[in-house]
Amino acid sequence: MTDTYDFEDGNELVPAHKHVNGNGWVADTASVDGTAKVSENAQVSENAVIYGDAQVSGNAKVSENAKVFGDAQVSGNALVFGDAEVSENAQVYGNALVYGTAEVYGDAEVTGYAQVYGNALVYGTAKVYGDSKISGNAEATGGAQVSENAIVFGNAQVYGNALVFGDAMISGNALVCGDAWVYGDSKISGNAEVTGDAQVYGDAIVFGHAKVSENAKVYGTAKVYEKETINEN
Repeated sequence: MTDTYDFEDGNELVPAHKHVNGNGWVADTASVDGTAKVSENAQVSENAVIYGDAQVSGNAKVSENAKVFGDAQVSGNALVFGDAEVSENAQVYGNALVYGTAEVYGDAEVTGYAQVYGNALVYGTAKVYGDSKISGNAEATGGAQVSENAIVFGNAQVYGNALVFGDAMISGNALVCGDAWVYGDSKISGNAEVTGDAQVYGDAIVFGHAKVSENAKVYGTAKVYEKETINEN
C-alpha cells in the first residue's frame, strides 16, 4: 500500500514517503538524493529537487519546482518554492522566503523574515535578514548586508561591504558598493551610485546619474540628482 501525506499545499493527500536520510516527508513526485538530508519535520513536495549533500531541516519546506543542492541548507521555518534555487554553501533559515526564479548561492545567507524573489540573486558572502526584500533583477553580493526593512529591487546592485538597512529603498539601476551605508528612509534610484565610505541617510534622495563617493554624507532632506557628484562632507 502506498503511503500518502498532506503537505498542506492545496493538493490534499498525495503519494509520499519518508526519506531514508533524515525521515522527513517527501512527495513521490519530488526527487531527493540519498546523500541529501530531509529531517523529521521538514518537507519536500510537488516537483522539488534536492541533491548533493544539501539539507532540509527544522520545519522548512521546499516545494513546487524549487531546487536545493550542493552543500546548501534550508532550515528553521524557511520556505523555498516556485523555481527558486539554493546551492553551493548558501543557507536559508529563520522564517525566510525564497521564491520565483531567485537564486541564493555561494556562502550567502537569507534569514529572519527576509524575502528574496523575482529574478533576484544573492551570492558571495552576502547576508539578507530582518524584514528586508530583494526582488526583480536585483543582486546582493560580496560581503553586502541588506537588513531591517530595506528594499532592493529593479536592476539595483548592492555589493562589496555595503550596508543597506532601516527603511532604505534601492531601485532602478542604482549601485551601492564599497563600504557605503544607506539607511533611514533614504532612496537611491535611477543610475545613481553610492560608493567608497559614503553614507546616505535620513530622508535623502539620490537619483538620476548622481554619484556619492569617498567620505561624503548626504542626509536630512537633501536631494542629489542628474549628474551631480559629491565626494566629501
